[in-house]
Order: sequence, then C-alpha cells, then structure tokens
Amino acid sequence: MDDMDAVDLLADLAQRPIDAVAALPALTPEQLNAHPAGHPNSIAWLLWHTGREVDVQLADLTADPPRWEEYRARFDLGEVGETIGYGHSAEQAGSIRVEDQDLLVDYLRATLTALRDHVRTLSASVLDEVVDEGWDPPVTRGVRLVSIVDDAIAHVAQAAYAAGALTSAPEG
Repeated sequence: MDDMDAVDLLADLAQRPIDAVAALPALTPEQLNAHPAGHPNSIAWLLWHTGREVDVQLADLTADPPRWEEYRARFDLGEVGETIGYGHSAEQAGSIRVEDQDLLVDYLRATLTALRDHVRTLSASVLDEVVDEGWDPPVTRGVRLVSIVDDAIAHVAQAAYAAGALTSAPEG
C-alpha cells in the first residue's frame, strides 16, 4: 500500500461525516423537528445547514452549481431555504422544518460525496493556493477544505447526540 498524502487524508476525512449521517437512527418527523431544551436548532436544521454550508462553499471552490438546485423544490422551505443558516434567528431556525429524514440524509450525502470526490481530483500542490483573501492570514484551499469538513463533522455529531437522546430508552 502506498503512503497516504495530504489529499488522501482529506478524502478520508471527508468520508467520515458521510458514514456518520448514514448511522443516524430512524427519527419521526416530530423528533427531527424537536428543539431539545428549547434550543433553536433542531436535528432537521443541523442536517439541512450542514448540507447547505458544504454545498455553498464547495460551489465557490469549484465553480460548479450547488446541489441545492436539485433539492430546492423537494425541501420547499421558501426564502429561508435559500440561506445557509449562519446567523439565523431562533425564528428563522425554527422555520426550517423537514418531515423526511431520507431527504435530509440524501442531500447531505450528495454534498459530502461531491466534496470528497472533488478532493480526490486535487494534487497536494494546490492545497496551498489562496482561495480567500478576506482573512488574515488569507485562507488556502487546504485550510478551507479542512474547515468545511470540520464543520460537517461537528454538526453531524450534534445531530447524532440529539438523536440518541431522543431515541434512547429512559434509565430505571
């Protein structure tokens, strides 16, 4: 087996949230849209937001159209669906209601698979390209990719924790 390089590691890392979202327990629409402890972000919001943030940032890196164009009508979220969730008020986050877990998982899998497949097309040398001068220091392609995957892992883990809390049998 060949030694892994940075691109191999990034592709492997991008696979992790794909595997994690596939392992979520089956949830009812009520569980998907619940707001545990009154938190504004439901599991549906977490999964939708994760897909949107991966989708928008990947489209920016590749100049390919976002996958949202294929999913927009199926989600039917209206104007709030055109956002990605950053800075959502509690009311906006609460308006993200999705009854179909398979739709959420399918969209998230599509965006994360596209990200993983994009990473596999790269050479290690392009990871140092600056893709965003708006930060100090400027953001490289490699740093942006790590950031996208890190955010996806964090949000899928949050969804998994909330799903586990909602589906586990009470102790006692």
